[in-house]
Parts: sequence; structure tokens; C-alpha cells
Amino acid sequence: MEMRVEQLSVRTGLSVDTIRYYQSKGLLDPPRRQGRVAWYDDRHLERLDRIRSLQQRGFTLAAIVRLVSGDLDAADEALLAELTGASGDPGPSGRGDPRTAKDDGTAAGTGSREHREETFTIAELAAETGVPLALLKAIEAEGLLIPRRFGDHERYTTEDVATARAGLLLLEWGIPLSSLLELARRHHEATQAVAEEAVFLFSTHVRIPLRQGRTRTAGADGGPPDVGDVGRLVAAYADLLPAVNTLVANHFTRTLVNTALDHVEQVGSPAERQAIRAQIDGGSTDGPAGPDRSAAVPLP
Repeated sequence: MEMRVEQLSVRTGLSVDTIRYYQSKGLLDPPRRQGRVAWYDDRHLERLDRIRSLQQRGFTLAAIVRLVSGDLDAADEALLAELTGASGDPGPSGRGDPRTAKDDGTAAGTGSREHREETFTIAELAAETGVPLALLKAIEAEGLLIPRRFGDHERYTTEDVATARAGLLLLEWGIPLSSLLELARRHHEATQAVAEEAVFLFSTHVRIPLRQGRTRTAGADGGPPDVGDVGRLVAAYADLLPAVNTLVANHFTRTLVNTALDHVEQVGSPAERQAIRAQIDGGSTDGPAGPDRSAAVPLP
């Protein structure tokens, strides 16, 4: 059934300008033209329904372009949804609109889970933490305060609240802001490099083999991915992300504590060194020699 753009607008609930905007972005195929009249059909109607569905799930416009063009398939869609939280929308205000992300996990055999998380704009983050908004904006501009992406929205979470308060505590103890920002920049650069390598490893050793396995089982006819393989790809991400977080956090904490202990032993006063040694000796009375120096040790 063919229709003019005004009729398509009525059937989809989208404005004519929006339809034409989607067409300019490559989201919608050009209509059939008869003289000066543009005719749309059911394929355009289905595509607009698809676009609206993806938008409601929280996908960005850039991601939607790649999905509807076939550049990304259902497996990529599932993984992208897991990465961006695109199964839910935090709402226009963020604060007071808890985001609900639901993943039934049936394909991966993981059971069902429901996750609710409060989100904040940067102004709300400032109000929640007591950190001046101007300072948060300056840190954000430096790339040191990184919001989470929920579709087209960028929000901060309760984890960012805890992080901002921790940073404020460091300042209250007398660490200069300039020094803290410089250290944060260096940490960000190193972390970014490690993160890029970690993503490369995931793609090379997990994502690509899973997708190649899907191609072998589903055939090379361009058919839809097998549901089980899509589930395994999402499950791999869901399992590996917390595992990597644990490895990185544990390693950094142990390194930081051991470095602090070495520093006190090298430059501390005799009373400081004696207190530290007593703390270490008291932490391992029954085990082998060489106590675990990564345990939290309160410095005198």
C-alpha cells in the first residue's frame, strides 16, 4: 500500500519533518517518486516502527543507523544493549526516575534478574555529594569524570556519588587539587590504554569465535543469528566484565598498599616503622613467613 508522507506521518505518529530527517540520516530508504509526489509504502512503515522501537529501548541514533542498515546484526544488538543499558530508559530527568534494565537471560540459561539504579545529572550529582558543580564540570571537561551512557542520555550513578565523595575526602585531607587532577589524568591515560587492549582481547578471543561459530551453525545465507549464540555472547560479557573489574581492582589495591608500606619503611620515623611492623607481624601469626602485606593497614 502506497501513501504520501502526510499519511505516513499519521500512521506512525511521527512528524513529517522527523520522517524527512530520518531519511537524510540514511535511516529510511528514499520514496518512489512520481513527478513531484513521493510515495512511501509498507516497508517504510515497518522501518519507522523499528526505529521507534529501538529509540524506546534507549539506542542512540548512530547505533540505530548501523542496526537498520544491517551493519550490526541481532548478536551485536544484544551485546550493545547490554553495554549501554539500552533495555531501559532513565527518563528525561534522571533523578527520581530509576532506570530499570531487565534481562531474562533465558538464552544463556542464567535465569532472570531485574536491576534498578538511580541516576543523576551532573547538577544532581553536585547536590548529592556536596562537591561544587563548577569543580565537577571542570573534572568532566578533563575527561576524568565519565558518565554512563543510557541510550542518548548520559547519567551518573550511585557509584559516581561514592567516587565524588572519595575525591572530596582526599582534598579535605590536604592533597592539592592540581596534584590530584594531574595524578587522575595519568591514571586515566594508563587505564584507557589497558581498557582498549582488554576490549581487543575480548573481541579477538571471545566475540569473533562465538560469531564464527554462529556462522557455521546458522549457515552463510545471511539468516538471523541463533538465539543461543546471541545469549552466549551477552553472557560472556556479563561474566567477564565483573571478573576483569575484580582482577584490576585487587591488583591496584595490593600494589598501592604495598607501595605505601615500602614508603613508610623507607622514610618513616622509628616509631612509624615499629608500628607498621607490629601490624604486619600481628596479621600472620600462624601462616608461613612473609605475611600478606596487601591487607589494609592503618598508617599511624
